[in-house]
Amino acid sequence: MILIRQLAWRYLKGKRKGNAVPVLSRISMAAIAVAACAMMVLFSVFNGFELLIKDLYKAFYPPIKITAAKGKFFELEATKLQQVQDLREVRYISRVIEDNVWLNANDEDALATLKGIDTMFAHVNSFSSYIYEGDSTVLEAPATAIAGLQLANKLGLDPTNVFSPLMVYYPNANVQHPSLQATDALQTLQLKVTGVFMVQEEFDSKYVLASLPIVQSFFMKEGEYSSLQLSLAYGVNADVVKEKIQQIVGDRLVVQTRFEQNRTLYMVMQSEKWAVYAILLLVLVIASFNMVGALTLLVMEKQKDIAILKAMGATPVMIRKLFLLEGMLWALVGGVIGLIAGLFLCLGQQQFQWIKLQGAFIIESYPVALQFSDVVLILATIVVVGIAAAWYPAYRATLVKDSRYFTSS
Repeated sequence: MILIRQLAWRYLKGKRKGNAVPVLSRISMAAIAVAACAMMVLFSVFNGFELLIKDLYKAFYPPIKITAAKGKFFELEATKLQQVQDLREVRYISRVIEDNVWLNANDEDALATLKGIDTMFAHVNSFSSYIYEGDSTVLEAPATAIAGLQLANKLGLDPTNVFSPLMVYYPNANVQHPSLQATDALQTLQLKVTGVFMVQEEFDSKYVLASLPIVQSFFMKEGEYSSLQLSLAYGVNADVVKEKIQQIVGDRLVVQTRFEQNRTLYMVMQSEKWAVYAILLLVLVIASFNMVGALTLLVMEKQKDIAILKAMGATPVMIRKLFLLEGMLWALVGGVIGLIAGLFLCLGQQQFQWIKLQGAFIIESYPVALQFSDVVLILATIVVVGIAAAWYPAYRATLVKDSRYFTSS
């Protein structure tokens, strides 16, 4: 094996005089380096966007969420709620009630979701950092609210204007015949928008946040909730906590982790990353075809060396290992160079933000996040592709006859 490694290293460096094999080997390494660099950069960008989107969704999607299995609202006995709160994995519990309402302000109308939250909401969700104007403490004042930026712009709401009320309309469940009692068919609530938040379009154009007791009274659902939202201690397995909570609250309530609340989103992000991996893997395989040709030429050039090795007692397995190792070295050299180049590009993007995002967005440049698992995956892929590309030339090498160079006495 020592001799095989020495020969493989010697073949990697190539002869000093000009011939086709060293040139083709360098071209093969360059092609693999480009593919590896592209993998590293694209994976890191996808990671950056994935982390960004997950952070944005944390503003309204808690680590654990409890909702009703049937219907919109539910009640939970104080003893069971206390049992959930007493779990050592649970840090905070926020009580939330929400439903669709009709809004009117400045002669503009909009359909939105009125969300009643308590003082623990900001501790459970990463919401406070997205408040564009005002702060979350305004909800502690009576009849105040925080609206999404797009919704506020559509309705012409100005947090600094005390004469800019927001009218909220909701069906009155106590009215038996709305057509006969038209004036009583809707509940009416006047709120003053004193804050604006900006997360992303899905939330900014949908939500108005107000104090929980006010919204419960407006919906005529005192003591009821749409959801209980929980934050967990650091490093806790959410799936394990989910099972404990489910046993406490019973089957009439549904307990979901953040992944289950956004299953489609997470699956789409993962599938996009693997789709990119499949495309770049195809590019890498195509690039390896050049390696197959170069290694085949190397086998033809080294037929005398192979014959000498056989005469010295080398078995076909040893000859095959020699050229498989050679192919793996070519792939690794190109792959490592490409990975280093990709890492420098990603670090440069993180530090200097070279490539900017076009149009209005919450960040100015492409986000980048490096993950060690991506480096391992790329290196493993390169090694596998290198060995696969070297398999046929290595098999051809075992068929070389030494009778052309030596005759038996």
